[in-house]
Amino acid sequence: MHRLYGRRDARRYAKHIHGVSPSLAGLAMNRSISIESVLKRDRAVVVAGLVAISALAWGYMVREANAMVQTGVCKCAGMKMSGPDMQSWSASTLIPLFLMWTEMMVAMMTPSAAPMILTFATVNRRRSEQEQPFVPTGIFLLGYLAIWAVFSALAAVAQWILHSTALLSPMMVSTSPILGGALLVAAGVFQWTPLKNACLTHCRSPLSFLMTGWREGKLGAFVMGLKHGAYCAGCCWFLMALLFVAGVMNIWWVAIIAVFVLLEKVLPRGLFVGKVTGVFLAVWGVWMMLR
Repeated sequence: MHRLYGRRDARRYAKHIHGVSPSLAGLAMNRSISIESVLKRDRAVVVAGLVAISALAWGYMVREANAMVQTGVCKCAGMKMSGPDMQSWSASTLIPLFLMWTEMMVAMMTPSAAPMILTFATVNRRRSEQEQPFVPTGIFLLGYLAIWAVFSALAAVAQWILHSTALLSPMMVSTSPILGGALLVAAGVFQWTPLKNACLTHCRSPLSFLMTGWREGKLGAFVMGLKHGAYCAGCCWFLMALLFVAGVMNIWWVAIIAVFVLLEKVLPRGLFVGKVTGVFLAVWGVWMMLR
């Protein structure tokens, strides 16, 4: 009764103030309800897609990590990267390394991008209701992940070099306390830099980014995804480098970093949490180098 009474009052008010008939006001109200239902459906579809992509990536990564623990051999897509020895890797090893890092970045960074992707889907749908071009949300996500694919290529080269210089064990863990400690200290200091603050602030403000940087069409959506991915990589690249400290395929370490990246972006005091974590990382790094 309360809902019906509220709608009847809305129609009377529209007629009195704007000269709109109750029937037209009712049509407008029904249209608004229809838009909200479409938005809810879109949100459910996008969430389901992000969960599926993340779950597949995590599942494959866990499978490969368990196989490495049991056999001492790390593979990706059936291609061997390392075994229980310190033999030098050939250049062809860069292919499975790149695939491994890409899969890992998809698993780690897709959940943390969910707020931005969901906001894009909502803004995109509302614009389509105003007869603006509709663009699949997947194109924005593709642009975002393209940046992380570039990062994965660089990380693969870095890992290849570290292995070649015997600074990584066959289990992909740093063999040098100096290297591990330096990475921890550098990551801790980075948490306090203006670059980190600017990139993290962007990642925490999805609506502001979309309202000020909206681009039309599929190419525009892809470019927006690239831009957001660049900010996200700028925010998190040093944290990803910490994978070399405790093991690139150490699932628990990977999960801890992924959860921290997500919390930094969604917690009300994420900036403060990042700075406190920076102090912890720096202290840990100094301890590792001095012990």
